[in-house]
Amino acid sequence: MEQQTVRKTYKYKLKPTPQQERAMAFVLRRCRELYNAALQERREAWHKCGVSVTVAMQSAQLPEIKEVRPEYGDIHSQVLQDVLTRLDRAFQAFFRRVKNAETPGYPRFQGANRYTSFTYKQYGNGATLDNGFLIVSKIGRIAVRWSRPIEGTPKTITISREADGWYVCFSCADVPVQPLPATGCETGVDLGLEAFATLSSGARILHPGWYRKAERALKTAQRRVSRRKKGSNRRRKAVTLLAKAHQTVRRQRTDFHHKTALALVRANDAIYHEDLQTANMVKNHRLAKSISDAGWAAFLTILSFKAACAGRSVVAVPPAYTSQQCSGCGRLVCGRACPSGGISAPMRTVARVCIGTTTPPRT
Repeated sequence: MEQQTVRKTYKYKLKPTPQQERAMAFVLRRCRELYNAALQERREAWHKCGVSVTVAMQSAQLPEIKEVRPEYGDIHSQVLQDVLTRLDRAFQAFFRRVKNAETPGYPRFQGANRYTSFTYKQYGNGATLDNGFLIVSKIGRIAVRWSRPIEGTPKTITISREADGWYVCFSCADVPVQPLPATGCETGVDLGLEAFATLSSGARILHPGWYRKAERALKTAQRRVSRRKKGSNRRRKAVTLLAKAHQTVRRQRTDFHHKTALALVRANDAIYHEDLQTANMVKNHRLAKSISDAGWAAFLTILSFKAACAGRSVVAVPPAYTSQQCSGCGRLVCGRACPSGGISAPMRTVARVCIGTTTPPRT
């Protein structure tokens, strides 16, 4: 029997020298410039001539670009090719949304605060590991803060800039799955706002409300940025502090998601959840901030991946009526007591477990 494997990404913080930081920032600026120029070419070719420019056509122009702009010769060819591939993926997503009658979202030009990473498409071609150091072509030997060992076979390397420094991501294939012993248990998960999750057993996982707690500090940091003169060093420092404050909230949310998902995966062989359409739900402006703070979509992604790595199953169930059916007879009771003696139990129908419960009715 072949061992199951998954694709997994490992992220580590880099410890570059000031010279290496300047070199990586230079690569980012040139990549963003190439992305915007390629987008402009596609737009003008279509509006003026009705011609669709492909990624292959633009990639063929890279040697000529290096002759006209010698600074692009200092950037590895794999990185430049990936820039054009990113733009092509953006257009493919745009055409897919148009075809499905969704909000199109035409690819936009990237500002300095939006284009924050560059990728080497093949491990060993421009970027590799040597004795615990990351060797990057034309940048040098960069120290890595190793927090865990890499498993599987590295395929691509992405270097990104965040509020608190530079990071590297190794996308690895053939990472072996480590199945957990069977528990004989299964559960349903009802994601909410008052409680982050309510299990079919009646247990509730409370919502920490990371963003709500940090709103006052974020408001102060944002006002500090607004008071600074544009282009000044003080404004640049204030922007960095604001970005770090948002990064702290984001990391708190992600940490909670990982710990909650891991606990559910370890305790259950099968997990059922509502197939929520979060993108539609955040259109409700009264609940959008709370829904975004909960991060349901990110949590379900993490839960599915951890289950795959542990040999568990996660099943998405259509959410219609799952919180309104009586646990005893199946009638739609809409949160009220049922004449048969049962009550509405969130996600009890999602888990397909028809048993009695003492869970308070959902209002």
